[in-house]
Order: sequence, then structure tokens, then C-alpha cells
Amino acid sequence: MYLFLFDLLFGHLYNKELFLHFLKTLQFLDTNPQISHNQARLLKEDFLYGCVAGRKLFRLVAVSFGLLCILQAAVNISLRFAFCKRLKEEDHRGWVYFRPSFYYISSIAKSWKDSRDDCLQRGADLAIINTKEEQDFTRNFKKIMWIGLTETAMKGTWKWVDGTPLSESYWGPDEPNGFEGKNEDCVEINFFDFENSWNDIPCENKNFWICEKKLSS
Repeated sequence: MYLFLFDLLFGHLYNKELFLHFLKTLQFLDTNPQISHNQARLLKEDFLYGCVAGRKLFRLVAVSFGLLCILQAAVNISLRFAFCKRLKEEDHRGWVYFRPSFYYISSIAKSWKDSRDDCLQRGADLAIINTKEEQDFTRNFKKIMWIGLTETAMKGTWKWVDGTPLSESYWGPDEPNGFEGKNEDCVEINFFDFENSWNDIPCENKNFWICEKKLSS
């Protein structure tokens, strides 16, 4: 009984009034001359069992409520994830994902400038190829298509549409060459059966194109 008193006193009370009621009940049972010692003992035990049962019920309700809150949070997170995933899929319908970007391959042919304008209208730009893996990915479409690389006013200097200079290249044999003296200032993927597949051609030529939309971090 004293262990139970200690338990109640140090943190397991419903409230202060319950503890005072508990003490008054024990005092009444101990001092009432009309109640025998055995009767008092039995009444105390019944009272204590009632307190313990009430405390267990309170704990059960509290734990159940906590689990319900956790379950509700998990459901909310799952629904939000599914909703965002569906939105992303709808926004990028017709696009192909290759980490960390989405790619769109046109079904018609346009000049390099018109092709880039189309990409910009889609919230993207002509593809920038930074790695061998990305280069291999673009070749898999087996299409001759524009990428986001052009020659600057300084001949022999190439830059991407985001303004960065060309560092790693995949030019085809004897490319770039300005074939027959033409101004071949734009770049296409041409020899897609080979890793080195780039070719420079006039920007006015009509080609398919590949847009790239980088995922926001």
C-alpha cells in the first residue's frame, strides 16, 4: 500500500483532488470505531484496486489516443506523398526521367532557335550533357536531335545554353569541322550508334530536339 502511495505521490495522480480524497478515505477507515480492523483492511484493498484499475484505464486511453495520432499523421504523410507524386507525373507527362532531370524528345523538327524556344516554354532548356551516363542516355533514343551547345563569336569556343563552357565533349570523327565552309554553330546528336556522336551543323537546319528540366533541390 505504501508503494502505491509513493507511486501516486510522484507523478501518477490524475489530479490533486484525487490524492486528497485518497488520504481522507484512508484516514476515515483507520479512525472510524464502527469499522473493524479486518473490514477496514478489505475496504482499503477494494479502494486501492479501484484506483489501480482507474489508472490503468486512463493509461490505456492515453496510449490509444497517442497511437491514433501517430496513425493519422502517417496517413496524412502518405496521402500528401501520393498527391505530390501524381501532380509530378501529370506535370511531366510525355517526359522521361533520368536522374536528376526530366527529358522531353520532340516529335517534329525545327531550327535550333525554335527548338530552344519550345523548351523554354515548357520550363526547360535544350539538354546539357555533363557526364558519360547522360551522353549514353541521349543516344538511346536513336534520333538525330539538337542539344544545348553552340559556338560562340570566338571560333572554336563552345558553350552550353546556361553559359558554361564546354569541358567534356563527345564529338564524332573529324568534328567539329564547319563542313564545306558553312557556319556550323549548333550541335546535334547524329552518330547515335557511337559514344562520340556529336556533329556541328548550321543552326537553321531542321532537327528534332531534346529538352532537359532539372529537378529543383
